[in-house]
Amino acid sequence: MAKRDYYEVLGVSRDSGPDELKKAFRQLALKHHPDRNPGDKAAEDKFKEVNEAYSVLSDPAKRQQYDTFGHTGPAGQGFGDAGDFHFGGVEDLLNEFFGFGSIFGGGRQGARRGADLRYNLEVAFEEAAFGTEKEIVIPRTTACRECSGSGAKKGTRPERCAACNGRGQVSVQQGFFSMTRTCGRCRGTGQIVKEYCPRCSGSGAVKESRTLKVKVPAGVDNGTRLKLRGEGEAGPGGGSPGDLYVVISVREHPIFVREAEHLLCEVPITFSQAALGDEIEVPTLSGKRKLSIPQGTQSGQQFVLKGEGVAVLSGHRRGNLVIRVVIEVPKKLSKRQKELLVEFQQVSGESPGPMSRSFFEKVKEIFG
Repeated sequence: MAKRDYYEVLGVSRDSGPDELKKAFRQLALKHHPDRNPGDKAAEDKFKEVNEAYSVLSDPAKRQQYDTFGHTGPAGQGFGDAGDFHFGGVEDLLNEFFGFGSIFGGGRQGARRGADLRYNLEVAFEEAAFGTEKEIVIPRTTACRECSGSGAKKGTRPERCAACNGRGQVSVQQGFFSMTRTCGRCRGTGQIVKEYCPRCSGSGAVKESRTLKVKVPAGVDNGTRLKLRGEGEAGPGGGSPGDLYVVISVREHPIFVREAEHLLCEVPITFSQAALGDEIEVPTLSGKRKLSIPQGTQSGQQFVLKGEGVAVLSGHRRGNLVIRVVIEVPKKLSKRQKELLVEFQQVSGESPGPMSRSFFEKVKEIFG
């Protein structure tokens, strides 16, 4: 009997991509799997046909050969017969694509790594800049100290499961296929606990709250993740514990704005300070510092204080502090202040300065 076209078997077009092939294979494998159709020879044959088609079309090299030579393959060698395929290979594909092991058996469920945990930690702006140490309390499962995680009563120990000889799996022959299932007696652990630990009721783990000291390095920012190995949930069946991820959020500062390792601070000055020059005190994370304002300082002019920023994470330097001066124009003037400003205006003739001249020259060039 002539073989059906592999694309026809899977019900896909010849230009189908890998994802479409996987989806078609999954649907047909679920439909015709022997566990869902016990004793049905037609379903068994269909399952073998689907497996053969996917095994060829999912391999780019084999698919190209099939598209060129058809079922005969290069040099007339063909691609093998459905009878050459064993359930072990199909099981690998099913496990890879959609976790068939959980439906039809699967691997040993014994010692497994514990789950990772997340803790959100808020720190002050200065703590993020200079580093700090925090105490946090983590509720989690941990290995039972009474039984050391074995689940067995103190003075006893788990015994090897006789049904699977400690492997956690048993082989089952079903028609054409040889399948591996999780051992029903030990539930995949490979061990039998006859007397349960009274503290953990045989689970090997207990709930507890643990206080940890977390070193927050200088330079952390919003979203920085600190990894504490082995501080997550206990591993089922005596497996290794997961990790704890501490995610940092930094409170805003009322004066400073952070840009990476640099800080920005706006400082107001008076018109007379900007015009005549002055020496003012400006804030830094380390305290106040004196800053010289030269004559003729313009509003928005910036001054850089090197090394007064935030530490570079995992580095050996600090960023800079940028002071941006803003000239504050008084909203209310006394009579005398107004008289002086009028006199200043008359004396100076309000001749435009270099910034004004440059601006109006550009306007003239554009608009004429």
